[in-house]
Amino acid sequence: MPDRRYRVLFVASHPVQYQTPLFQRMAKHPLLDIQVGYCTLRGAEASHDPEFGANIQWDVPLLDGYSWKHVPNRGSGAESFFGLFNPGLWRLIRGGNYDAVVSYVGYVRASFWIALIAAKLSKAAFLFGTDAISLTPRDGRAWKIEAKKLLWPRLFRLADQVIVLSGAGVDLMCSLRIPQERITLTPFVVDNDWWMKQSKQVDRSAVRASWGVFTGDAVIVCSAKLQQWKRPHDLLRAFAKANLPNVFLLFAGAGPLLSELQSEAASLGVASRVRFLGFVNQSQLPAVYTAADVLVLPSEFEPFGLVVNEAMCCGCPVIASDRAGASRDLVAPVCPEFVFRCGDVDALAQLIMRAVADSAHLRELGRSAFAHIQSWSPERNIAASAEAIRIAVSRMGRRGIKCPSDSAAPAGRQGIHE
Repeated sequence: MPDRRYRVLFVASHPVQYQTPLFQRMAKHPLLDIQVGYCTLRGAEASHDPEFGANIQWDVPLLDGYSWKHVPNRGSGAESFFGLFNPGLWRLIRGGNYDAVVSYVGYVRASFWIALIAAKLSKAAFLFGTDAISLTPRDGRAWKIEAKKLLWPRLFRLADQVIVLSGAGVDLMCSLRIPQERITLTPFVVDNDWWMKQSKQVDRSAVRASWGVFTGDAVIVCSAKLQQWKRPHDLLRAFAKANLPNVFLLFAGAGPLLSELQSEAASLGVASRVRFLGFVNQSQLPAVYTAADVLVLPSEFEPFGLVVNEAMCCGCPVIASDRAGASRDLVAPVCPEFVFRCGDVDALAQLIMRAVADSAHLRELGRSAFAHIQSWSPERNIAASAEAIRIAVSRMGRRGIKCPSDSAAPAGRQGIHE
C-alpha cells in the first residue's frame, strides 16, 4: 500500500443525489484525498427546477460525509455559457496543490474553462468527459452535429484522461479517434446498497392498494421528468393500443407535459387505468419500483437513464428505447427483446402485451435484473475513477501528495467568498 494519496478536486455544478454516495465512499479510499467544489447548492437547497417545472429539494442528505466547498456562482444560473461563472474556482485550484482536478461541469459553461486553465497552470492533471453516447444533441439540430465532429476530437484531447459513463460512450470517444488508453469507463451508478435495502422494507401490497391496484393487476411505471424528449406520449399511446383491462400505467414525475398527458389519457379512454403520481422524492422511489411489475423508458434522448439502475436494484425489469445508454449496458444483458426502436409505438405496445402476459417470466426477469445490476456497482465506479486519476497523474509526471495527519478531520459546511 503506497504511503501517498492523490489530492483531488471534483468540480460539480450542484449536489446530486446519485453522486453523493460516491463522494462519501471516495472520501474513505486509501489512494484518494478528495474535496468537492460545488458551483451551486441546487438540490441540497430548495430551488426551481425548470425540467420538473417545480421547486425541488431532495429529501436525502447530500452534503454529509465528505469535504466540500461552495464556490459562489456569479453567473445567471440559466442554461447558458455564463449561467455557471464561478471565478472562485481559480483561487481554489491555484492554491490547492491538487494532483488532479476532475470536472463534472460541461464545457458549455464558463466554469469549466476556469477550472481547465487553472489546472493546467498548476500542473495538475485535468480529467473530464461526457455522458453522451452519440453526436446528436437533444434538439437534433444538424449544425450541432457537424460542429461536434469538428470540435470534439480537439476538445477531448485537452483531457489528461477522458472519463465516460457507458459502453456506448467508450465507442463514441473511439470514433473521435481519442486513443483507447486515454479513455476510462466509470460506470454510471446509483447507491445499489441503499436501493436494495429500501426495497426490502416496502409493503408491496399496501403500496399497490394506495394506487387502487390489487391482486391480479399488472403495473407499468414510467419514472421521468415529463418532458418532450422523454416521449411519455409514446408510452401512453402504446398502453392504450395494448388495451389490457387489468393493467395500470403510472407516471412518477412532474413536468410541462402533465396536463397534455392527462387530457390524452381521457381522450384515449384509459384515464381510469392511468395514475399520475407527480414528483416523487428520492426516499419514496424504492416503493414505486418495488410495487411495479415493469419500468418503461421510452426516451429519444437519454445518455444513460439511471432510473434503469434504480428499478433493477428493486427487482423491477425494464423495457427501454434504443436511445438510452442503459439499454446496452443494463437492459440488453438481461433481456435483449426488451430494447425497442425509439418512437415505434406499435412495437412498444407489443412488448407491453408480451411482458404482462406471463407474470412468472416477468418475475424471473426481475430476479435477473437484480443479479445483473450488482456488477454495475459503486465499487466498480470508484475503482475505475481511482485508476483514471492514477493514470492521468502519472501522465503528468506527478506523484501523490503525502496525506497530512489531519486529513481525516470531519468535513463541515464551508464556502469560498471573494
